[in-house]
Amino acid sequence: MNLHRRLLLAALGLAPIGSLLAQSKPEAGFDYTVLKPEQPVETPGKIEVIEFFWYGCPHCYALEPLLESWLRKLPPDAAFRRVPAVLSQAWAPHAQAFYAFEALGVVDKVHRAFFDAIHRERLNIASKEMFDQWLQRNGVEPAKFLEAVKSFGVQSKMRRAAQLSVAYHLDGVPAFAVHGRYTVSAEQGRTREGLLATVDQLIALVRKGGAAAK
Repeated sequence: MNLHRRLLLAALGLAPIGSLLAQSKPEAGFDYTVLKPEQPVETPGKIEVIEFFWYGCPHCYALEPLLESWLRKLPPDAAFRRVPAVLSQAWAPHAQAFYAFEALGVVDKVHRAFFDAIHRERLNIASKEMFDQWLQRNGVEPAKFLEAVKSFGVQSKMRRAAQLSVAYHLDGVPAFAVHGRYTVSAEQGRTREGLLATVDQLIALVRKGGAAAK
C-alpha cells in the first residue's frame, strides 16, 4: 500500500495508522531510516533492539505502558535494552540515575516509579533533599546511589550513551534502533502503536536476512 493511499484511508477513518503500518511494508526514509554506517551490536546471535529514551520526555512516559506490554511478547531471537539518550547536558542527570539504578540492580523495581515521580509528582532530582527522600521511599539508600553515580562503570556507560546518541543520529526521543541497521523515530511511527509496529516489522526484516547470526 503506497503512502498516499495509507494517509487517505487514515483520514477517512477506515483504519488507524498503527493498524495500517502493521499490514503494509514499511518504507525506508519514511517509516524508518537506514543507518549509515551500521553500528556494531552488543548481543551477538540475537536481533538487538534499543530504546533510546529520556526520563524527562512526556512521550517516552506515555509510551511506557505500551512498551511494557510489547516486551512481554518479544520473540526469543530478539534482545532488548534501554539506553538513556544524552542529547544535552540537561539530560545527563537522568542518564546517570538510570545507570546507577542498573548498577544497584533495581532498574526493574524503580524504572516506572521514577517516570511516575517525574511526570506525576513533579520530582526535581536537582533538589538533593527531595531526591534522597524519593530514593529512600523506593528502597534505595542515597549514599549507595551516590557511590554508584560516581563509579567508573556508570561514568563509562554515560560516555557510551553519549557516543551512541551521536552514532545513531538521534534528534529526539523516544526512538528505536534495530540491529544497528535501522532507526525509527516517534515522528516516523506517528503513533505509539505505529512506532512499535514498525519495530516489529524491522525485527522481521533482520530475521529474514539472517543478520542476527552475523
